[in-house]
Amino acid sequence: MYYHASSHGNIKVLEPRISNHGIPLIYFSKKKENVLVYLSNAVEKYCKDTKFNYDGNWMKWGPYGFTKDGKLQIQEYYPNALENTYRGVAGYIYRVENIEDSGFEVQIPDAATSSFSVVVDGVEYVTDAYETIIEAENKGLIEVVRYEDISSKMKDWIVRTIPEEYKTAENHPEYRHFLKGMFADILNM
Repeated sequence: MYYHASSHGNIKVLEPRISNHGIPLIYFSKKKENVLVYLSNAVEKYCKDTKFNYDGNWMKWGPYGFTKDGKLQIQEYYPNALENTYRGVAGYIYRVENIEDSGFEVQIPDAATSSFSVVVDGVEYVTDAYETIIEAENKGLIEVVRYEDISSKMKDWIVRTIPEEYKTAENHPEYRHFLKGMFADILNM
């Protein structure tokens, strides 16, 4: 079984799209809980919430990783990031029985990709991504590291990384708008 999350409903066939890797792929996970992070993009949501006009390709904000045992771990890089990104966001989790694997190495636990269209076998409507993530956390399926619980080493990394992210995003005004909104203190704006 493979899972794919989207904000778009009524998809009968999943189609490959140009990915972050520059090639057309569909991304899947063998674990349903691992696709929850894709129900919302913090950059896109913040821009829309603040009425920032943008019609290009949205930069992705993915502050997550995996524990040593392969469990999804969402990390808050700023206060209330999880709630700000996911509360009130609806979406769809698509299920497919089989895929023709692309052979592209994603290096993400339990992930798979296909470069071919895939017929959807089922779909689950998620009414509130935040509530669904909290439910998965409570069941021990994922971990969430709240901003107030991240290490000082991680906070130092954030302070070093955000200005560099801002500097290199000169062709992505939507990303810069998000970074200014979430990290004004770090960027001195």
